Amino acid sequence: MHSRFSVKGFAFLPCHQHHHHHHISCRIKIISCDKTSSSDKKFNFNILGRSLADNKWKFSEIDANAIQDSLNHWLSRTQNFLNEVTSPLVKTVNDRRPVVQDDAGDLEDIFLAEQTINSKTPGGDLSLAAIVSIEQFSRMNGLTGKKMQKIFKALVPESVYNNARNLVEYCCFRFLSRDSSDFHPSLKDPAFRRLIFVTMLAWEHPYCHRMDSQAKASDRDSLKKRLVCEAAFVRITPAISGVADWSTAHNLFKALARDEQGISYGLWSTYIDELLKIHEGRKSYQFKEFSQLFSESLLCVSSSRKPPVLKWEKNLAWPGKLTLTEGALYFERIGLRGQGDSMRLDLTRDDSQVFKTRVGPLGSDLFDSAISVTSGPESDSWVLEFVDLGAEMRRDVWHAFINEVNALHKFIREFGPRDGDQSVYYVHGAHKGKAKAITYAINAIARLQALQHMRRLLDEPTKLVPFSYLQNAPYGDVVFQTLAVNFWAGPLITNIEEHNQTGRHVIRTHEASENSNVFDIDGSVYLRKWMRSPSWTSSASVAFWKNLPARNGIVLSKNLVVAGTSLVEKAAVTCRDKYAIVEKTQATINAAMIEGIPSNIDLFKELVLPLTIVAKNFERLRHWEEPLVTTTFLVSVYTIIFRNMLSYLFPMTLMMLAASMLLLKGLKEQGRLGRYFGKVTIRDQPPSNTIQKIIALKQAMREVEKYLQDLNISLLKFRTIILAGQPQITTEVALLLLLSATVLLLVPFKYVLSFLIFDLFTRELKFRRQMVLTFMRILKERWDSVPAAPVVVLPFEVDESEPLSENKSIAKTERTLGI
Repeated sequence: MHSRFSVKGFAFLPCHQHHHHHHISCRIKIISCDKTSSSDKKFNFNILGRSLADNKWKFSEIDANAIQDSLNHWLSRTQNFLNEVTSPLVKTVNDRRPVVQDDAGDLEDIFLAEQTINSKTPGGDLSLAAIVSIEQFSRMNGLTGKKMQKIFKALVPESVYNNARNLVEYCCFRFLSRDSSDFHPSLKDPAFRRLIFVTMLAWEHPYCHRMDSQAKASDRDSLKKRLVCEAAFVRITPAISGVADWSTAHNLFKALARDEQGISYGLWSTYIDELLKIHEGRKSYQFKEFSQLFSESLLCVSSSRKPPVLKWEKNLAWPGKLTLTEGALYFERIGLRGQGDSMRLDLTRDDSQVFKTRVGPLGSDLFDSAISVTSGPESDSWVLEFVDLGAEMRRDVWHAFINEVNALHKFIREFGPRDGDQSVYYVHGAHKGKAKAITYAINAIARLQALQHMRRLLDEPTKLVPFSYLQNAPYGDVVFQTLAVNFWAGPLITNIEEHNQTGRHVIRTHEASENSNVFDIDGSVYLRKWMRSPSWTSSASVAFWKNLPARNGIVLSKNLVVAGTSLVEKAAVTCRDKYAIVEKTQATINAAMIEGIPSNIDLFKELVLPLTIVAKNFERLRHWEEPLVTTTFLVSVYTIIFRNMLSYLFPMTLMMLAASMLLLKGLKEQGRLGRYFGKVTIRDQPPSNTIQKIIALKQAMREVEKYLQDLNISLLKFRTIILAGQPQITTEVALLLLLSATVLLLVPFKYVLSFLIFDLFTRELKFRRQMVLTFMRILKERWDSVPAAPVVVLPFEVDESEPLSENKSIAKTERTLGI
């Protein structure tokens, strides 16, 4: 591997150190060695020169630690270069997973050509990452770091200025606000990616503790190993067009980081590279192979390097090529004579749906690798199978793609103006709102494709695309509303000339009153007539739009707010917090779902243990095992009854329950109940082989069947009594009910309750035991003599549409269950 290096320039300029100020002004020229080979720019050497004002070296001014750091740096870079040269040049064909770039050393290429910012701030000394980010973005904005710092101080209150994180945001967001493209063009530049990564590190840690040379050297070395945390990633990346969105940025971080504590620079650079490949690949497909789809944007094409997509029709699988656009799904069959005519399925209709399904030969459901797509009740459903040989979750990813397109058009119909609505011309830029929403979904699908290529997906890919994610997320409707305001809102136009067939006339927006419209954080207007969704009247929506926070920061655009949050970000953060609570609750439910019938029986026994203890103690009272305790209990009960205190019994019970709960809460907060208080503990079942498990399961099923049979027989007997299946028994039961009603009407309730308690506590005494046994035996004999209602079992209905249901003809059968 040969590389040519060309020296661009080398010069030393004076470096002036101001002892009276806490900043250094040092102009530096660079020797840069450009490698013209096709490999990455990984070995670009930058030499920082320093010269004295009088061009005389003084040994007292030489920093031994700095020289040692420089020598270690050069030795490390040289070793990495030799390792790269001697590494294998050919990779295994089957290994198609993108290699995560280890470009941490390239972070050293970002240095200060001239530090003008004052490192001393009210909050502390600025970290190296913060200084680099502020200086570099200031120069990209055409200013110096010192000038940018002065401008920021003049624009914001002192409390905002004292936080260096806000200054980092201002320098970064001000540069990003200059571009309004769908995908930021500067991402193609590796230097810009490194600067964004350093900016995220600066946002996370804007201050350092020491500012001596050793601290700076250690801080510079730590840039190689530091990871970006979730908070910094979620704050910075959605501000860059196409990299992330506010709704799913936290899920994107989880997918990239996986089990790590953060995201490294190599992983960040690999992700951006994959995004660039996706966008460039779309352009090449759009112009070369799909020029006929000029009116639709191409989103995804099934790869030719993977098994073809199978379209199932009448138990036959047809291989083909699948193409997804912003509004339709195309399928081209592949036969012996090449590709056939493409079929189109519209995805913009109201009833368009997609769901996962199973397919197989002869109508079986053997393979769980397919999806079913339909455009409405009148159209035929497409059953598409995705053969996945590389464990890339191919079916789940395509399901997320198609579901995102469906959710996108549902969002446009529900939250956007109707087609042909002339009021979009009342608001500047509102006619481009639909295109903005489509671009939002296109970028989200591109990110999901990049994660698929990196094989860093979540278990549910729909969490990585915003419209699908927000459909089922709590508070998702409010986020949809903020997105609608972001897409369609704009400055209000009072007069606009519209051309029609008759000529020109002026439209005045008198109907767009300020009292009914919604305003974005930058003053943009979203008209009241566009609010057709019922979610606008929900309590969550009303509370959100009424309690918008005051603007304390700098609003650079709808999506870029320094020291504050945009409407979309504010709603997305609330949605994320609520969704986290739902996931946490679901996790506790999943953890409580124990497999195995014996284990669930043991868990049920453990849960009802308090009720079991209460029942046992009550039985001990009934049997007079402790006469003094039973007597005390009865005296208390009869006192409550005859003192007319029954009306206070239930409220007092609720008060005691609430007091007990609050007492336990206080003791738990004090740590006086132990770490394991409240956890349910059961014993695991003894180990058993398959035969023993089958026998135990069969026995459990028999017990369940016997219990259900007894329950059904009891219900059938009640049905016989109520519906006069046996007139004599029905008459007796009816007379008994009338007698009970008469007693309740004539006798005060406290005397009836006293009699029932007396009967309950004297059944086990000697003078009543024989009489109770005789009464229960008579009652059982009468119950056994009640027949069960007849049950009719109809024959199985043969469905002509199912071929497997042939030759099934069962005669009508009548059964009577009874004793």
